[in-house]
Amino acid sequence: MALATFALGYLLSLSVRIHREAALDDARPADVIIVMGAAEYRGQPSPVLRLRLDHAVQLYQSKLAPYVMTTGGQGGDPSFTEGGVGRSYLVEKGVPAEAIIVESSGDSTVYSLAAASEILKRMGLRSCIVVSDGYHMFRVKRILAKEGFTAYGSPREDTGRQVTREWWLCFRQAVGYGLWKIGVPV
Repeated sequence: MALATFALGYLLSLSVRIHREAALDDARPADVIIVMGAAEYRGQPSPVLRLRLDHAVQLYQSKLAPYVMTTGGQGGDPSFTEGGVGRSYLVEKGVPAEAIIVESSGDSTVYSLAAASEILKRMGLRSCIVVSDGYHMFRVKRILAKEGFTAYGSPREDTGRQVTREWWLCFRQAVGYGLWKIGVPV
C-alpha cells in the first residue's frame, strides 16, 4: 500500500511539473525543428498534426533553424507515414524539400526520437526545437537530452481543451515518463 501511495504521489507531482512546462515556449535558434508525429488520414494530416506543422512553418520562416524534421511511422495506414505526410504538407506550405528531414519508422515517441537522434547525429546536428502539444514537451525534451541534444520546446497553438482533459493528458505523460525512466519504451 505504501508503494502504491508513493507511486501515485510521484505521478501527481510529476503531472504538475508537466502542466507547468506545457505552456512554456523557449524556442531559440537551433540546428533543426523537430515536429512530433500525430495521426494522418489517407495522406492528409489530422487537425493536430496540421497545427504542429503550421507552427513549425512559422518557426522555420522566422529563421530559427535551417532544417525541419518530421517524425512518425505508419500508425494504422499501410500507404502513408506521419513523417511522409508531414513532409508533403511542409513542401505545400513553401518549406524547401532540401530543408526537410523525414523520420518515418517510429511507432511511438521513444522509437521516433531514437530514430531521429541517429539521423541527426549522422548529420552533425546537436540542438533542436521540438514542436508538439504542450503536455508532450516535458518527456520529449528529456528523452532528447538523454540522447545528447539540447532541446527547446515550442508547443503548438492551444485549441482550448477542457481543464480536466488537459490534466488527464499531463497525468498520462507522467506515466509514460515514469515507464521510460525504468526502461519501458512508450
